[in-house]
Amino acid sequence: MKTIRYAFVRSLPIMAGYIVLGLGFGVLLQSKGYGAGWALVMSGLIYAGSMQYVAIDLLAGGASLISAAIMTLMVNARHLFYGISMLERYKDTGAAKPYLIFALTDETYSVVCSGGVPEGVDRKKYYFWVSLLNQLYWIAGGVAGALLGSVLPFDTTGIDFSMTALFLVVMTEQWKASRDHTPALVGLGVSLVCLLIFGSSDFLIPSMVGITAALTVLRGFIQKKEADHAV
Repeated sequence: MKTIRYAFVRSLPIMAGYIVLGLGFGVLLQSKGYGAGWALVMSGLIYAGSMQYVAIDLLAGGASLISAAIMTLMVNARHLFYGISMLERYKDTGAAKPYLIFALTDETYSVVCSGGVPEGVDRKKYYFWVSLLNQLYWIAGGVAGALLGSVLPFDTTGIDFSMTALFLVVMTEQWKASRDHTPALVGLGVSLVCLLIFGSSDFLIPSMVGITAALTVLRGFIQKKEADHAV
């Protein structure tokens, strides 16, 4: 119970964000003609906030499977980097590992990586409960939003920007918690260059490739700085 309580406390900021963002997703989904059942299934099986927002337009527009697959890769390519960085942390999590991989969202990643766990808290169970609680918050928000959208009129203008706002908040928290801002600056710099070269509609994949290459080259430098900070 101590592990569950600690996971709940640590996930409270995510609950506040996910319920609000989930409400927005549910309302937007309902406005396109998809009800609470769709919100439940998408949040349970897809569970990718930004991609779920994008998926609403894909569904409403009758996009092909190929288009959906390419768009999903572009939107969620950042999880490749999350996954690589979690190899050591999740390596001994046993039967929970597949779910932990599935449930690794931006916000869960932020909570899991922000420091260790106190004495008496099971680390592996803590990872599981944080991941599960965060998904339950998202599901609850999405379903509630779809139900509210079916009975109350809403102006959905601007709702799709809510995920961008959350990403900015997460980045700010990571920036404040980290002593070394090299990875963040590399990501911002490469993304800006790619945006100027390729334009807003085509810069995402070149940015991911560029960031990967840059961080690979700078890996030794970053690890040395981390070691110096740890001393």
